[in-house]
Amino acid sequence: MSSEGDRSKTAFIFAGGGSLGAIHIGMLHSLASHGITAYMVVGSSVGALNGAYYAGNPTIEGIQRLETIWRGLRRNDVFPLTWRMMTRFLYRRDFLIASDALRQLVDQNLTYRNLEDAKIPVHIVTTDILSGDTVVLSKGPAAQAIIASAAIPAAFAPVHLDDLYLADGAVSSDTPVTVAVARGARRLIILPTGYACALDKPPVGAVATALHALTLLISRQLMNELQGLDHSIDYFVVPPLCPLIGSPYDFSQTSELIERATRSTDAWLTGGGLDHPGVYAQLSTHKHTH
Repeated sequence: MSSEGDRSKTAFIFAGGGSLGAIHIGMLHSLASHGITAYMVVGSSVGALNGAYYAGNPTIEGIQRLETIWRGLRRNDVFPLTWRMMTRFLYRRDFLIASDALRQLVDQNLTYRNLEDAKIPVHIVTTDILSGDTVVLSKGPAAQAIIASAAIPAAFAPVHLDDLYLADGAVSSDTPVTVAVARGARRLIILPTGYACALDKPPVGAVATALHALTLLISRQLMNELQGLDHSIDYFVVPPLCPLIGSPYDFSQTSELIERATRSTDAWLTGGGLDHPGVYAQLSTHKHTH
């Protein structure tokens, strides 16, 4: 169990998951109401967006503002698919979605310009699409880093930074616990979104299919990274919602996801969740009978 000194080195680890990032908001509400804060944030994919915003205002007021943003989001605010984009993709074999809408969302709401200006350290995880290596961004333009981390391959264009072409952090390290440990964290609180619940039928559409494939990868990566940690590191996985309703491409369930995640995390904390490091069975892919 961590010492008090190690407790001050708590990192929040934000996983990816598309529209399921709304679950982070409920988890943050509950953690903040119980007085649990982080000294460092690490995020990948949509977790980069939520983690970066939290790092800019790690208070209950900041979380409430982030909740307001999420409740107002619609699919076209992030994935603005048009017939023109579809035609360009088919005929030019170009990327499917422009990142303009996502950049506008970040520019309008993030309270700082460069990552090093956040209130607490924030590390954004991306993937070098040429090598497959994990690339961690801790300074420089925040919007560029977030957009790179959220750039689903084939759906969004990679971000060209220096000599690198960066895309979705989920490809190489969706729930990057080792990144936090390498930067001094001794106590990890991991905020997953899913998707361990198996679907009854395949998703509809290219983006939905890509998102689902990435979220299946998430649970496997997380389990592997946690099992490889040194025993001196305490880690706690906030229980993901189970059963999980909706998909990573569906923004119509945001309010329900936030409210369920708040209640679920409250119950976990009051039941002594932070007294017992460990991984929950829901992280293993499973089916529900109807």
